[in-house]
Amino acid sequence: MTQEIATLAGGCFWCTEAVFNDVIGVSKVESGYIGGKVANPNYKQVCGGDTGHAEAIRVTFDTDQIRYGDLLDIFLATHDPTQLNRQGNDVGTQYRSAIFPHSAEQEAEAKAAISRAAADWPAPIVTTIEPLSEWYPAEDYHQEYWQGEGQSSPYCMAVIPPKLRKLRKSFANRLKENAAA
Repeated sequence: MTQEIATLAGGCFWCTEAVFNDVIGVSKVESGYIGGKVANPNYKQVCGGDTGHAEAIRVTFDTDQIRYGDLLDIFLATHDPTQLNRQGNDVGTQYRSAIFPHSAEQEAEAKAAISRAAADWPAPIVTTIEPLSEWYPAEDYHQEYWQGEGQSSPYCMAVIPPKLRKLRKSFANRLKENAAA
């Protein structure tokens, strides 16, 4: 078993975390902040849009079960990579679409994944490839949010189920057996 990490920002981290928790080969998804200029930011600071951080997820996965490129294909299909500094009603650089490669190989694969996905979108993909920087885990209450409080959040109920439906429709062969319906 070879573990690797993917760091991805695709809008609200609750929403991207919910998608990747259901993917075969993924052993852990952690919500956090990356790409900013303030040490140890908190949620309120990041939401203010002044720290430069993105809400992101750090996905630990087994490369014997899923390739990094496959994770990127899922990532680019389950959020809108054509929206600059936003996802739906979430607006600001903290909601940008970005990939933070952990190696030169991941960077090359990120470029290839963006090229592959371009045909699936009516507008140009604006997802950035940014240098890996300090990772700050989000506060505990943000972790596994969809499995807990998210089920009673009107925001989550409006945004996450369509993402999960797209995952199930387009990537059924990549779903864990116990993935929520």
